Amino acid sequence: MNLPVDIDIPQIISLAQKAGDAIMKIYTEDYNVHKKLDESPLTKADLSSHEIIVQGLRELTPNIPTLSEESPERDIKNRVTWKTYWLVDPLDGTKEFIKKNGEFTVNIALIHQNKTVLGVVNAPALDVTYWGGRGVGAYKLKNGIEKKIRVATKKKYIKDIKIVGSRSHQCEEFYEFIADYPGASVSPIGSSLKLCLVAEGFADLYPRFGPTSEWDTAAAQSIVEGAGGTVVSLVDRLPLKYNTKFSTLLNPKFLASS
Repeated sequence: MNLPVDIDIPQIISLAQKAGDAIMKIYTEDYNVHKKLDESPLTKADLSSHEIIVQGLRELTPNIPTLSEESPERDIKNRVTWKTYWLVDPLDGTKEFIKKNGEFTVNIALIHQNKTVLGVVNAPALDVTYWGGRGVGAYKLKNGIEKKIRVATKKKYIKDIKIVGSRSHQCEEFYEFIADYPGASVSPIGSSLKLCLVAEGFADLYPRFGPTSEWDTAAAQSIVEGAGGTVVSLVDRLPLKYNTKFSTLLNPKFLASS
């Protein structure tokens, strides 16, 4: 397995699932929803998952730093000096969590030299876990059964193409994009599940024009690449890179494709 450091992948999968279990304990409870500075929602499920993952990664890989969406400002500033680190979204799709539609995930990615090299995505409400990376392959674990996954083959007819888009964040550019694929099916999905559906061959395309942060995409990008697909910036047509900008963690517009 071509990883820059010795990683016990089953332990990382188990950690993502442990965080997912903690989220599910809160899922049916009454809880407060707070607003962060960027107006995005925050719940105790986000914080509980964050604590479990950060502590777990510290124990499993004490020499590798972790950057989470809920990390303190000092870590966000220090990450530009890190060559290898964990990039975590403890609850991707908080809006979907609040809506109770099940379309939320736990994302854990290993970043090395500005590339995502390993990703684990757990969707606890759906009882499914994806993991993989370029040169590693891609896998789906459901009901205790693990199987290798692969992106869809090229479609002969436009009407056979399946496109996934954001359930909570849509814009005019997205509608202009799908207008170029008349007859194609379009499905709204929350969180990093959209990328995972490309990886397992359910969807062919996922265009994203609205803002995303690096922790939203890194884990699932690894899985798409491990399954033979691509996640490229619509600015330079190159694979999304990580930790290259001091001032922001926002991604450019991108396209995930089989």
